[in-house]
Amino acid sequence: MKVLVACEFSGVVRDAFKRQGHDAWSCDLLESEEDGQHLQGDIRQFLDQAWDIMIAHPPCTYFTNSGVRWLHEDPSRWAKLDRAADLFNALLDAPISKICVENPIPHRYAVTRIKDRRYTQLIQPYMFGHQEQKATCLWLKKLKPLTPTSNLKAETMALPSRDRQRLHWLPPSPNRWKLRSTTYQGVADAMADQWGTP
Repeated sequence: MKVLVACEFSGVVRDAFKRQGHDAWSCDLLESEEDGQHLQGDIRQFLDQAWDIMIAHPPCTYFTNSGVRWLHEDPSRWAKLDRAADLFNALLDAPISKICVENPIPHRYAVTRIKDRRYTQLIQPYMFGHQEQKATCLWLKKLKPLTPTSNLKAETMALPSRDRQRLHWLPPSPNRWKLRSTTYQGVADAMADQWGTP
């Protein structure tokens, strides 16, 4: 299959599909952190290149429920929210038969801007072998919801909050956003294993 992993600089999902023998490409405004097939630029210019499946990870800065209060403290964020919604909608409506768009739980202002389309599935890293908690929503088109591969919920929830929500508690740093946006390997492997058939 010809696989497009949109808004990915880490190569984690791209390489999971590559290991399954697919013609997998990542795309981001940034260079890829790992060697591999990578398109650098605005994803919208590459959407019409006969992809079989797209896994998309659009930026969540202006969508996430945890940051909604900043909309009321910084008026400039409303225009940025509108631009983020334009990208999100372009990905959901791309001319690709199978699509997954992932993002954290969106706030109500984001939901109205993506035409009230509700996510299909909510997953956690602990469902795929990671002892961590980070709710992630998947909007799916012609893809079945992911089946958990190694559910560690009990072990994860027994950990202190700072351990199971490690990414939430990361201290400020130039790379904090990169660490928080990289897909967990177990989730990437599940995507490739479960969705990697024509």
